[in-house]
Amino acid sequence: MNANKQPHGHLKRGLKNRHVQLIALGGAIGTGLFLGSAGVMGMTGPSMLLGYAIGGVVAFLIMRQLGEMIVEEPVAGSFSHFAYKYWGDFPGFLTGWNYWVLYGLVGMSELTAVAKYVHFWWPQVPQWIPALVFFILINAINLANVKIFGEAEFWFAIIKVLAVIGAIIFGAWLLIGGSAAPGAAVSNLWTQGGFFTGGAQGFVLSLVIIMFSFGGLELIGIAAAETRDPSHTIPRAINQVIYRILIFYIGAIAVILMLVPWDQMVAQIKAGGDVYGGSPFVLAFSQQGVSNLGHVLNFVLLTAALSVYNSGVYCNSRMLYGLAEQGNAPRVLASTDRRGVPVLAIGISAAVTFLCVVLNYVLPKQALMLLLLLVVASLVINWALISMTSLMFRAAKNREGAKLKFKSIGYPLGNVFCILFVLFILVVMHYIEGYEKVVWVVPIWLGFMGFCYMMKKKPRS
Repeated sequence: MNANKQPHGHLKRGLKNRHVQLIALGGAIGTGLFLGSAGVMGMTGPSMLLGYAIGGVVAFLIMRQLGEMIVEEPVAGSFSHFAYKYWGDFPGFLTGWNYWVLYGLVGMSELTAVAKYVHFWWPQVPQWIPALVFFILINAINLANVKIFGEAEFWFAIIKVLAVIGAIIFGAWLLIGGSAAPGAAVSNLWTQGGFFTGGAQGFVLSLVIIMFSFGGLELIGIAAAETRDPSHTIPRAINQVIYRILIFYIGAIAVILMLVPWDQMVAQIKAGGDVYGGSPFVLAFSQQGVSNLGHVLNFVLLTAALSVYNSGVYCNSRMLYGLAEQGNAPRVLASTDRRGVPVLAIGISAAVTFLCVVLNYVLPKQALMLLLLLVVASLVINWALISMTSLMFRAAKNREGAKLKFKSIGYPLGNVFCILFVLFILVVMHYIEGYEKVVWVVPIWLGFMGFCYMMKKKPRS
């Protein structure tokens, strides 16, 4: 072999601006909104609207911090690359592997949600069967090439984006025209126990689930290495996506809260179980007297979960590719085929996600909650690492006297605020039944990562 020849291929810039926009939306509008909103509603009632606004602002600040880095250096591995380059070997190792595990868990939770949506139509089908079917389908799409992935994600995401817009418009029409089911009223936002029905405590506790809902926005960073003209595409995607998500979240949830009183909705979801797939959206529109509307919306929720899983498979393989390029994963995982697809990285990631099928077979009732707890733990670490890495990156660039093309907001106070907010979320978890386990998972996971890093650095005899 020629000594100058690279032992691996390269990713190809096949993603357009419309792909990147919808990848970001696709990653953030999924189970957290359509299923997680039920839990938030039970904790704090209508004040969940304020919670989603606060969560959106924090997520936007973190995205701007990520954006200033990836516009300067659009590479595979994204924030793992920056942690490795500007912070140190262990931060790069930790950031990359934590994110890889995070999206392995996200993939498992979305596949579990898919099984629940299928259960809405065919309750007799075991959960593991649809999980297996869609596991095969989505991984096949990602094994094609990045253009096919981008197109699939574009159409997956466009379905749910249009559906959410349609739900807002249709719900508003029902309310304004007086055609909504009995009990529907704008006053449901403040008359059913007040705006802050759970008090200050319920509102604060709800922020944990709300922040999980915004996990996925950072997919923009993973896509940077395969994006055409990233210096223009990435800033546009970051600046536009946040207010769109705030509209979709706040607008859609406000309509849902007005159509059916929040306390009735929570009670019916708990009583109905899989009758409504656990989703306030399916319940609210199923009760409006429009034939098959609940079925249509359940289809939308199914595509939403598939969209997030599709994005998760993509970003997991690219993060593994980036880790291999750094030397933090086996070098062979940085290889691609002639189409620029990291086949081995996809295969390894898929093998881990396949555990979801097993989990849905062994623990069909507990699978989703268990996975969501682990996702929250990984997400908390991930967001804190992005803000901290951004501090290191900006300090290095300031020393160089570099002029950045796309700056974060409020450096360094914006970074400090985000880090403190994420730590606050971690503390709050301790007071939520079930979530207190996450507080112990985080240090255990960090310790395990430290052990793995030391074993990696240990000289071979």
